[in-house]
Amino acid sequence: MAIRIAELTFLEQLAHRFDIPVPEHLTAVEPRTRIRTALSEWGGKAVVKADIMCGGRGKAGLVEVVENAQDAGKQLKRLSDAEAKGTQARTAYMTRFVESDTQIYSAITYNSQFLGPSLTVSMKGGGDIESVPEADKKTIPVDVFKGLDAYQASDVLADLDCPKGIVSIMSRTLVHFWDMFISTGLRMCEVNPWRVDSDGKPFACDFKGIFDEANYKLKNPDIDFPQYPETASEFEEDMAAWDAESYRGQAHVSDLGGELVLPILFGGGASTIIAETLEIAGGSPIFLSDFGGNPPYERMYGTAERCFRHHLADSSLLLILGGKANNTMIDVTFQAIGDALGDYCEEHGPIDIPVVIGRGGPRMVPGFVLMRERLESLRLPYVIFGHDTPLTLVAEYAARLAKFVNGTKEN
Repeated sequence: MAIRIAELTFLEQLAHRFDIPVPEHLTAVEPRTRIRTALSEWGGKAVVKADIMCGGRGKAGLVEVVENAQDAGKQLKRLSDAEAKGTQARTAYMTRFVESDTQIYSAITYNSQFLGPSLTVSMKGGGDIESVPEADKKTIPVDVFKGLDAYQASDVLADLDCPKGIVSIMSRTLVHFWDMFISTGLRMCEVNPWRVDSDGKPFACDFKGIFDEANYKLKNPDIDFPQYPETASEFEEDMAAWDAESYRGQAHVSDLGGELVLPILFGGGASTIIAETLEIAGGSPIFLSDFGGNPPYERMYGTAERCFRHHLADSSLLLILGGKANNTMIDVTFQAIGDALGDYCEEHGPIDIPVVIGRGGPRMVPGFVLMRERLESLRLPYVIFGHDTPLTLVAEYAARLAKFVNGTKEN
């Protein structure tokens, strides 16, 4: 599975190596006198955050603005012990509050549409990027050999009506951001937001990243990856026990705390890209999964049955998605998933959610036929994409559809 890092690791180990500007910070172990001095030096305002491996920290009450040392100490202590979405905080930290009228979102990830990395930028940083209209975001491919240059970055910013006074420095900053991505084995990294101060200097004020364990570049930066304490959910414990029962086929899951898309995913690297695309597009995936490895029928049936039993009743969309397989038999896995879905409906009653499918590989067409017949017998709406449709486009489509279905339910 992929290695994830949160903002504190970025602040302590990566930002200074690539000249990426970040606000000053202190960890929870600092004495009260140092906290008081820092607040005075920072203009009397700071942000205290939990160092926790989950998204939506602000909505979960894990980010607090403080204006005195007493409140800062209380929040550092409280957030050091915080828990959210089945994950516990490793510690807490405090950063200088950057006063800003301009906020920018940026992300770099591998994009199957471009068959390589891409840069996404929006001037609507600081909020939920998935809710930002497509017209307010711009995504461009980046040549993995030539890299990102300042002219490309400045054109993107100009197209988004970035204030002219900060285009130049922000362009150079995005180049440093790219240099970090391509040099360290990152598969995805995101800053939301960059906050631009009154002097026109941008600061990375929140960060998350995912590394590819198989990338040899990961060994070059000598990063000390922190261990985050976790509280495994009942679903994760069930799946871990099931995964340990056999070496035939993978059954890896990691609870993401999402609420919309139930993802049955195949292919380690592809699975991570799909999950990140879902998150960015607002699909709120319930968990990250990797069910490849050519599982036999019984193995795939047991995996799907557990996913459905724990999460299908609360989901808004079922996504079955993976790249073009080399040796996984598509008809075998689809027969097992379809049978598990049919047995669930027979036991719990009919469901009414759409199913989005994207797959390629050996015996793909018979697999699609089997799945189509099963979904039609269950009267479930479905869309099937072949292997020629990029994974990210299928994931984005699924995310939009899941949001629509969820909105319809709420209304």
